[in-house]
Amino acid sequence: MKSTILVVDDSPIERLLVESMLIRNPNYRIVLATNGKEAVEKIIAESPNLVVTDLLMPEMDGLELVRYVRRQYPELPVILMTAYGDETTAFESLDAGAASYVPKSRRAERLVETVDRVVGHAMVQRNRQRLGQCMLDYNCRFWLENDLPLLRTFVDHVQQIMADQAFGDTVERIRIGEALEESLLNAMYHGNLEIDEHELSKVRAELDDQLLRRLVDERRRAPHIRDRRILVVVHLTPTDVRFVIRDQGRGFSKQFVANRKTADRFEQGHHRGLTLIESLMDEVSYNSHGNEMTMHKHSPSVAKEMKA
Repeated sequence: MKSTILVVDDSPIERLLVESMLIRNPNYRIVLATNGKEAVEKIIAESPNLVVTDLLMPEMDGLELVRYVRRQYPELPVILMTAYGDETTAFESLDAGAASYVPKSRRAERLVETVDRVVGHAMVQRNRQRLGQCMLDYNCRFWLENDLPLLRTFVDHVQQIMADQAFGDTVERIRIGEALEESLLNAMYHGNLEIDEHELSKVRAELDDQLLRRLVDERRRAPHIRDRRILVVVHLTPTDVRFVIRDQGRGFSKQFVANRKTADRFEQGHHRGLTLIESLMDEVSYNSHGNEMTMHKHSPSVAKEMKA
């Protein structure tokens, strides 16, 4: 069964460019809209599985569209495409409920990967039968290898546990899953495997998954790396979820995190993983060594009470 993806952009060239990238996947059916207002009509008529939208558009912009979808179709995830200068609005859109974002400057290397990931998580959530709210809490520790399929299976497992407890809706669980997966990728690539941002971006830009696999396999075989693992602690209750992710790498400087300006979060897509994590989770903290991250998210009902 094909997944329907609604692409929203007022530029004909941009729409066709995104369509040409996504249509290569035979499991995707692409529907196009020129602005948020038309997108609303297409959502009603086409029942898409995912919306990929630009931010700055006439009639109804991307931020308004995110808010509308989150309110009227809470199970429908939205991915933002951001240009340089959209930082403030992009941050507001993530805060309003967007599932993820892709900088246009990195679209060639990140859009398909992000769409595949969000669509995959959404399908898992939609196809899973809820087990009810019998579970009072969930506490577990995992010792994970540096293996991408294993990490993604782990994220799906956590989302399933959250579904069992009716923790948030589908999109909220996808948002948490995005933050969790980015934290695991950060721990694997930059922590345990010691692959720097420039090297990783260069390989991803080639749009060849085999190159990334070969790089990961090569690093995993290094004598000082091959035994490294990722420790993940999960604590889930009906009211909140907390993750502790620790790698065995050299760690990064806490000063790097503290000194970043909010406006710099989206600039050229650098440090996208940390930007997503800090935008999608309620609380994020780091240990003094820089190799452990703690993330905390309140359930939507608790978050509303805290804001009231």
